[in-house]
This record gives sequence, C-alpha cells and structure tokens, in this order.
Amino acid sequence: MKYCILMGSPRRNGNTASLIHPLIEELTSTGAECEVIWLHEKTILPCVGCRKCQDVWSEYGCPYMDASHDIFNKIMTSDVIILATPIYSWYCTAPMKALLDRLVYGMNKYYGNEKGPALWAGKKMALLTTCGYPVEKGADLFQLGMERYCKHSQLIFAGAHSERDPGYQHAFMDDEKESRVRAFAHSLQDDELVSDTF
Repeated sequence: MKYCILMGSPRRNGNTASLIHPLIEELTSTGAECEVIWLHEKTILPCVGCRKCQDVWSEYGCPYMDASHDIFNKIMTSDVIILATPIYSWYCTAPMKALLDRLVYGMNKYYGNEKGPALWAGKKMALLTTCGYPVEKGADLFQLGMERYCKHSQLIFAGAHSERDPGYQHAFMDDEKESRVRAFAHSLQDDELVSDTF
C-alpha cells in the first residue's frame, strides 16, 4: 500500500506533526510506503472555477502551473490519501482547502458539456486532525464535509481520527494519544472502514 499524506499544518514540530510520526511508523512497519507533502511549503493557487480542466478527461488539466500538478500525480500513484491538518475555524487550513477545491474539479470531470469520469475513483481517504475544542465540536464539521466530498468524488471514506490540544500550559503528546493514533494506522492497514465516534 502507498499512502500520500497531505499535511496542512504550517508547523513541522506542531501538534499534528507529532501525530504523523507514530502513524508513519505503524504504517511502514509492514512495508507500506508513505510520503508527506507539506502544503504550506508549496504554491497552491485558489480555484477560479474556469472549468478548463474539464476539457481533458485523462489528466489533471488545470491551466495554473503550480504545485497542484505534482500533488495530483502523487495522489494518482497512491492507494490512500490522508489529510492531516489542525482545525482552524472548524475546517482545514487554507492551503489544504485551496488544494481540495482544485482537486474536486481536476479529478472529477463532471462539469463540462458531458459528464466524465472521476480519475481517483476507488481510492481511500482518511483524516487525521487536531483541534482546541472537544473533538465532537471541533473536528466534526470537517469530517462531515469530507465524507460528502468523498461520496461526490467516488472516493472511499476510510475513517477519521482527531485529538484535542488541552491548552498552551500542557504538553500535547502523551502515551494515550500515541496509542490511539497507532491503532488508527493499524485499522487503515487492516482494510477496515473506521470512523472515530465523538
């Protein structure tokens, strides 16, 4: 299995990054491949809805020549896409949102004169998030949005895991969080569909 981890955090040593390390260790322990793409370090322009990507059904087709083309190619050679992001204002960070908007057009050829294919149909998508509110009030809207995004895009929603930051006076990472994120990684390897209950 090959995992493409799209990292929405701007901080390489932040809370979300601290969850990525045990996740990757667990995934690679059985031979899986993982690649992390730090979206804040890429140029990803916002979608303008020009629909020029709809003229090409065999590739991405976006006229904006930025990092999204390379990310498209990496997604197409992966089995599982993991969106890893802190939750800002009840949703993912801005670079991830820009990429998701670009991909929903470039991957899904639904918006031209004729309805075309979803180029990534059948791939799995999972979420790994961190938030300041209790997860049932902090990460729930992003999860709901991505479940609908997956259904629209013919992706398989493979589950979500979120951890709460207890506040600036406390260390974020602990043994319990590490154990839970490893269990989440294991569930993805077991080919199970999981969705953490809030």
